[in-house]
Amino acid sequence: MYDEAQNPPWELLPNDWKCPLCGASKADFLPEGAQQSAPAASLSSLPDELRPLSAMELSVVCSNLAKGCEKQYLLEQAAAFARLADWLKGQAEPVHSGAFDSLLEKVNRDLSEGYPAASAAAQENRDRGALRSLVWSEKVTRMLSSLLNRYKTEGDAMLENTGVWVCAICGFVYIGDVPPERCPVCKVPGRKFEKIGG
Repeated sequence: MYDEAQNPPWELLPNDWKCPLCGASKADFLPEGAQQSAPAASLSSLPDELRPLSAMELSVVCSNLAKGCEKQYLLEQAAAFARLADWLKGQAEPVHSGAFDSLLEKVNRDLSEGYPAASAAAQENRDRGALRSLVWSEKVTRMLSSLLNRYKTEGDAMLENTGVWVCAICGFVYIGDVPPERCPVCKVPGRKFEKIGG
């Protein structure tokens, strides 16, 4: 979110301006309240994605369950899910070269179809908790889309000599040597960031 009250007016920023937190280009920003996508599709009109999960997808699910159990002090269950996640990861097929484009396509489809439909359902049911969660996750997904587009342009050079940090609360991804003092999405302190890889 760019705040003109604390920064120069938007129109005065150069066209090659990048967000200092996530590296998003100026073109990735929309005026507050503007909707980038078409009207929300009803949930029943969205494609049915119930299908068997791959070993890697199951590994990710189990890894997330392990983290959830750990936060609830269910250490035995957390360890079991972590072992299962590691085993499933070992069974996973190698990532194919088209996986990056497929990922970017899925992220953009979530932004154009998934979030509007989920938000419409949450509003219809007056579910404030779901709406808050959707606001955070949509912000994070928009930033991920920007990072993926940047990676598509810059390649591995984007990640050389720097770290990748993920907020354990909302999933915000930050690329830099040290995490921000506060998450720009959910506002938790920087100690909640976990370093990924290296």
